[in-house]
Amino acid sequence: MESVLNKLKSTVTKVTADVTSAVMGNPVTREFDVGPHIASGGNGLAWKIFNGTKKSTKQEVAVFVFDKKLMDKYQKFEKDQIIDSLKRGVQQLTRLRHPRLLTMQHPLEESRDCLAFCTEPVCASLANVLGNWDNLPSPVPSDIKEYKLYDVETKYGLLQVSEGLSFLHSSVKMVHGNLTPENIILNKSGAWKIMGFDFYIQSTNPSEQEPKFSCKEWDPNLPSLCLPNPQYLAPEYILSVSCETASDMYSLGAITYAVFNNGKPIFEVNKQDIYKSFSRQLDQLSRLGPNTLQNIPEEVREHVKLLLNVAPAVRPDADQMTKIPFFDDVGAVTLQYFDSLFQRDNLQKSQFFKGLPKVLPKLPKRVIVQRILPCLTSEFVNPDMVPFVLPNVLLIAEECTKEEYIKLILPDLSPVFKQQEPVQILLIFLQKMDLLLTKTPPDEIKNSVLPMVYRALEAPSIQIQELCLNIIPTFANLIDYPSMKNALIPRIKSACLQTSSLAVRVNSLVCLGKILEYLDKWFVLDDILPFLQQIPSKEPAVLMGILGIYKCTFSHKKLGITKEQLAGKVLPHLIPLSIENNLNLNQFNSFISVIKEMLNRLETEHKTKLEQIHIMQEQQKSLDITNQMNIPEGTKANNQIDKVFTNLQTDILTAGSDCKENGLLKNQKKGSLTLEEKQKLAKEQEQAQKLKSQQPLKPQPHTVTAPVKQTKDLTGTLIDNMASLASQSLNRPKVPSSNSFSSVPSMGIGAGFSSPVESTKRNGLNANVGFQPSGLSMGVGTTSQNFFSSAVITNMNMLPTGNMPTYSTMSTTAAVSQPAQQNRPPDMSALDSLFGPQKPKISMNQLSQQKTNQWLNQFVPPQSASSSLPGTQMNVMGQPGFGLQGNPFFNPQNFAQPTNNMTSSSSASNDLKDLFG
Repeated sequence: MESVLNKLKSTVTKVTADVTSAVMGNPVTREFDVGPHIASGGNGLAWKIFNGTKKSTKQEVAVFVFDKKLMDKYQKFEKDQIIDSLKRGVQQLTRLRHPRLLTMQHPLEESRDCLAFCTEPVCASLANVLGNWDNLPSPVPSDIKEYKLYDVETKYGLLQVSEGLSFLHSSVKMVHGNLTPENIILNKSGAWKIMGFDFYIQSTNPSEQEPKFSCKEWDPNLPSLCLPNPQYLAPEYILSVSCETASDMYSLGAITYAVFNNGKPIFEVNKQDIYKSFSRQLDQLSRLGPNTLQNIPEEVREHVKLLLNVAPAVRPDADQMTKIPFFDDVGAVTLQYFDSLFQRDNLQKSQFFKGLPKVLPKLPKRVIVQRILPCLTSEFVNPDMVPFVLPNVLLIAEECTKEEYIKLILPDLSPVFKQQEPVQILLIFLQKMDLLLTKTPPDEIKNSVLPMVYRALEAPSIQIQELCLNIIPTFANLIDYPSMKNALIPRIKSACLQTSSLAVRVNSLVCLGKILEYLDKWFVLDDILPFLQQIPSKEPAVLMGILGIYKCTFSHKKLGITKEQLAGKVLPHLIPLSIENNLNLNQFNSFISVIKEMLNRLETEHKTKLEQIHIMQEQQKSLDITNQMNIPEGTKANNQIDKVFTNLQTDILTAGSDCKENGLLKNQKKGSLTLEEKQKLAKEQEQAQKLKSQQPLKPQPHTVTAPVKQTKDLTGTLIDNMASLASQSLNRPKVPSSNSFSSVPSMGIGAGFSSPVESTKRNGLNANVGFQPSGLSMGVGTTSQNFFSSAVITNMNMLPTGNMPTYSTMSTTAAVSQPAQQNRPPDMSALDSLFGPQKPKISMNQLSQQKTNQWLNQFVPPQSASSSLPGTQMNVMGQPGFGLQGNPFFNPQNFAQPTNNMTSSSSASNDLKDLFG
């Protein structure tokens, strides 16, 4: 790697040194920047040719430099002769102006080290192209080394030289005197230009008379740069010391021979004995056979033989040569027409450009790029010609590589992208949009190409909109997704909704249908399908376009429509459209066919989902049954209410799973579930597994333990005090209720505690069934009742009501002594309105004869056991007719509550104040 870098460094250094030494100090460098050495030309290839640019305008030029070091071997007077000869030729070239002559950009400048002048940009000399690489940089540039002349270039090049000679001979009355491949320069476009007028001979006669040319005798003692090249010199120069315009035609014949023989001249000349060489040459020319000219094309072979004739009078003149059939080649004529294009009017140009696409495929690519393309792009400044020129430029672009397109064509196309008139420009670009999007860089596409498409969609011309909509699907795959989603689709939708043309609306729908495959599924479902419902038109063509978009989306593998969309939006939109009166039978059948397909898929998917849900439910139930079977027998016997609530929980879970999985479960077949539904299903399965792994809930037996710290129970104290007060106030007719129990009616003895007999008599209530007044519920039992075992100990459960503070259920032990009733019983009529319709009263005998409830008796402990209980449980529920019979789920074993022994207090008034304020 280091050796390569060193070699590159040395090469650059050498080139820089050559340029510096050759041009440094020359006045040309004041106005021009000199670039690399590219070619050589002129007599003896003495002129080095460099690329250059003008500093002020950045215009490309070619800088010809003659290094005076080449004359170091000559004497001073010889050096002066050489310099004078070179100056003479450049000065004459500066005075002459013709398309077939090399164009001067800056006159000759001389410095101590060199001579220099500037011309139009050039590629090489014809001698370089034919293999003469003298005075070229080392290594030889690849452009010259690999340069190959095509037949059309050769034909047109010889034609150009003939036209240049015709100008010199007819108009200027001058003989070139040294027409050689070294003095024919190929410019940047490939055109052949004449230079090297070092030995030109001007006519001595006035212009109106026959031209007469005087010739100098050959002097072998002069330096070679002061003599013409004898290999291309006519014999009369040497043998008769005469010349005429026909002498240049001989040189043209010799050049033609060299071009078709890889640069080899027809005769080799010995400069030391030039007279003998030319004498021998005369004999050969007089016997010129077909073998000598075999490499020359047959159609021009005879003309070359005439040009090489010994007699000058036999040789064709320049005008005659320009008209020979050999130059009537279509490629040569095309190139010739381009060179004279500036002389044509717009009508002639348009006719020529129309026929050009038929000719371009016959021409070599390099010829097209070098010669034709610059002429075409130069016509872009004429808006009227752009519609005729643009198709040819785009045709050339198709044959170019992307790099060539960006370098040679795109800079000239960029201004044309922004032209809106004439309209044909936009149409041509739309037809070649795939080419532009393929080869144009992304930035330029975004800034120039796509805005042109957007303008076409918004153009007032219906024809342009239709063409644009028809063409967009052909290059939709080349448009980046953000541009399509955010810029192109909204304009297509706008064109569909806002246009008054049925064709534009239908083409918009067709365009959308064709580019659906390049869009995202959710963008289509959320943006395209809702847009279809906004279309106001009901023409059959529009309806079929809408149907087509639905069908494409429904049937496309990448897209598809969800069953929710089908049921909620698509079918409700399609079904009314299907019965439009404008539809014919075939169109109606198309609608019904699509609707049936959608319904079938909807039915299949939803049925599969429900079947899957049913399977999941059955699996869940089997899991619940298994869990129930795993519960110990003792627990099931002792806890029947848990079994009920377990089943209730299973129903709730099953119902919950129905709701949750209603939108999630799909068929387990391949492709029946979306990713989101699979994730939700997996979460539900994980939750089911957790429920399986949990142990079933078991009620824990509650053991009665004495509290560590006895807290004062104001409720129990209140009950004791109220019982005490009741025994002291039997003579009072009524006991007023406390203000805090405003909803509780006045009660009799013991604040609502009465004997079972009195309760039965007054209220007609079964003694075994308690009641609940508003705010406070109490029940009293005696020893005669089969489920209250103690005569003096009573459990009281208090349930909160809406106008009473909430208190926890408490077991209270109170010795309620019921003395004999001396006065009239307390008035309990205020309580009668609380129980609704009166039930028939039942006597004690009837009550005692009622059949005992066997289910209830299983929870009644034996008489012997009841005596050991600290109290009898009394469950007070907020339902009429409450009691053990009122709650079939009641299990005394599971709801046993500890009892608290409470004694009477003498400070009843204070306690009441503490409780009720």
